[in-house]
Amino acid sequence: MAMNTSTPKQTSHLKREILVRLIKAYLSENFEENTRLIPYAMRPKNSDVPNYRCCIFKERAILRDRAIAGLGFSIEETDDSVLLSDLAEKAEKREVPEEHPLTVLTTACKGCVPSRIYVTDLCQGCVARPCVNTCKFGAISIQNGKSVIDPEKCKNCGMCVQVCPYQAIQKIIVPCESACPVGAIAKDENGHARIDFDKCISCGKCASACPFGAVHEKSQIIDVLKQIKAGKKFIAMVAPAMFGQLPCKPQQLKEAIMELGFADVYEVAQGADVTTKNEAHEFVERLEKGEEFMTTSCCAGYNELVDKHIPEMKPFRSDTKTPMYYTAEIVKRENPDAVTVFFSPCVAKKREALNNPNVDYVLNYEEIGAWMIALGIQVAECGESKFKTEASAEGRNYCVTGGVAKAVETLLPEEIPAHVVLVDGLTKQSVRDLKKYAKNGLCELGNLIEVMACTGGCLGGNSTVNAMKPALKQVNAYVNESKSIKEQVDEETSK
Repeated sequence: MAMNTSTPKQTSHLKREILVRLIKAYLSENFEENTRLIPYAMRPKNSDVPNYRCCIFKERAILRDRAIAGLGFSIEETDDSVLLSDLAEKAEKREVPEEHPLTVLTTACKGCVPSRIYVTDLCQGCVARPCVNTCKFGAISIQNGKSVIDPEKCKNCGMCVQVCPYQAIQKIIVPCESACPVGAIAKDENGHARIDFDKCISCGKCASACPFGAVHEKSQIIDVLKQIKAGKKFIAMVAPAMFGQLPCKPQQLKEAIMELGFADVYEVAQGADVTTKNEAHEFVERLEKGEEFMTTSCCAGYNELVDKHIPEMKPFRSDTKTPMYYTAEIVKRENPDAVTVFFSPCVAKKREALNNPNVDYVLNYEEIGAWMIALGIQVAECGESKFKTEASAEGRNYCVTGGVAKAVETLLPEEIPAHVVLVDGLTKQSVRDLKKYAKNGLCELGNLIEVMACTGGCLGGNSTVNAMKPALKQVNAYVNESKSIKEQVDEETSK
């Protein structure tokens, strides 16, 4: 029986289709029953060939789990016997979203073979023996003219892989485990991935890396739809990266969001401007006190990394709050009775929002896109609505690696120069580097370290929907038409 190969693009399409169907089900006259029917509607009985699994029954089981995550529930804690209709009813009655934003779909997890290093048939048993001589653990020996690795001694360091002249030694990786910078995901006793939330920093790298889409973000879309249906006043807070996601002008995006039922839309770049001013002032104060370096603090994934894995970095991390924090503060001050929803490029913001009473819900870009599809909103055809407060070019550029540091540099006095170090994406190596800086109390490379959990900045977040290059082009266009924060500060000073 023919079977197609799953790709990251296909898994994104599946997530979107599930979300679209869930939204349409909620807006229908029978939410519970229409939710129950989603797996059957997507894989009907007369399907001749399954799309990516062995049979339609396996695919239905996976689609059911995706729907459970779309309803905002953990797969690990949901009984297989519970009907989707019952979970839909439970989701509608839920008062507070679940704590941990990620879940693993065991039905979709292929149970990848354990990560290991092995010798292939290409081994020539060469005289130089570079693999044997390089291994510090005595894990490699020559047997019958071929290299053999003792799994009991092997530490998976990969040095033998690097030195083999024939590339005869290879390393098998588990994508989610390999992507996680802190070792928070690993196989359980059944061979399926499981997340250790005591270690997890919510960076979403495992979700992006899994080619089966088995690591899934739990959605809060039903919670938001329920509140809108109840007639609550909703305010959207849009992070800068979103202006690179859809084929439209920022002003058209605002209009499209308001068509979803929001009363107003605030740019999170407005909060980024507050972050910039506070962080520039703090940086000057720290250097005047003789401190060697300071890291930025706008990335929620990095903040979790410090709190859970590098507590010794806390004295060097900026005390300034994130752009989301300041934007939510502004929104609640101007609209005290409004429900706030942050539009996010990554899963880490859902964790940050749990600790911020000014942020009620978080929806990612995939969910917003699905919502617009469900309602038939064509953003490129929408009218234009201006934002009440204009954010600066630097604030709108926060979503790009280097953007935060550049914004801070703009407001520094000439006598306090910043020597910028960019951590463009958290990896196992960058985590080791950060630990070294914290331990030594010194970063030899510079005094202002900008840390972004995602490569490329927020534009590379796990929940973005546009490729990096076109997204960056759109953001740059918006940045280039904006005033600089220096101009804004000068105007404020002159008033």
